[in-house]
Amino acid sequence: MSTSRLLWISDEVATAISGGQAVVALESSLVAQGLPAPHNLETALAAEGAVREEGAVPATTAIDDGRLLVGAPTALLDRLADPQTRVAKAASRDLGPLIAAGLLASTTVSAAMRIAAMAGIRILATGGIGGVHRGASTTFDISSDIDELAATPVAVVCSGAKSILDLPATMELLETRRVPVIGLGVDELPAFYSTTSGLALAHRVDTPAAAASVIGVHFSVQGSRGILLVQPPPADLAIPGDEVAAWIESASLQAASESVRGGAYTPFVLGRVAELSQGRALRTNIGLIVGNARMAARIAVALADDPSHRPA
Repeated sequence: MSTSRLLWISDEVATAISGGQAVVALESSLVAQGLPAPHNLETALAAEGAVREEGAVPATTAIDDGRLLVGAPTALLDRLADPQTRVAKAASRDLGPLIAAGLLASTTVSAAMRIAAMAGIRILATGGIGGVHRGASTTFDISSDIDELAATPVAVVCSGAKSILDLPATMELLETRRVPVIGLGVDELPAFYSTTSGLALAHRVDTPAAAASVIGVHFSVQGSRGILLVQPPPADLAIPGDEVAAWIESASLQAASESVRGGAYTPFVLGRVAELSQGRALRTNIGLIVGNARMAARIAVALADDPSHRPA
């Protein structure tokens, strides 16, 4: 099956790509698995709206009826957001089987990166990437997002790795896999819900134009693949790290007692954290998703506007 038969690209996104306009890819697991209704659909549409407000074109990714969708229509997002709809959760490893089966599926970061690269889109926005889970030295539970960043030439804008993970180990593995991590106006890795993690970053940029320049040069270096750009959650929504740690500890213990593992673990723990925080964590999650989409759009516009920033 040819790539053209695998990919369905909306007319708006296809026109933007062919015209060299700014395009931002978005994942859709936040709609189907990451956020509760009705916040899931509202947040996805708000992220798309933020991209448009900054002068770029949003390209939400999904899988349906044997095709990879780029620029998924609102009607499909409605289906993904409906708790009664059976929706698979796709990492990049799952693309072939899900396409062959003709199933409806949302995209995680790794799947969305792979689809974006196939469509010729260089920038993707998400809330936080997956990484090394706590206890991975015995369980070997590590998100495929890390290897996808090491293999696929897409720049990902996020608020670091999800704070339920082992952040020091995640940073070590990103270094091992040769994935540069660039702070957007910060010298320290954000901790998803929290502004700081205590983990210093080797590189920093302070403007979207500077970020675009780094991306353009990075992709022009032979053999370079993914790059991670991180910014904290909105200051008015950030939560102190000690509060978050207590919620995560409680949620993790409950997940262990109920034998929640694999792809179900992260949505379960994040859901429990949202409950334990009485909605504070959910509001922060929503705020950073939309904020990262907005920043990714600004970077994409800078990349499109200055030919010297474009990857060779």
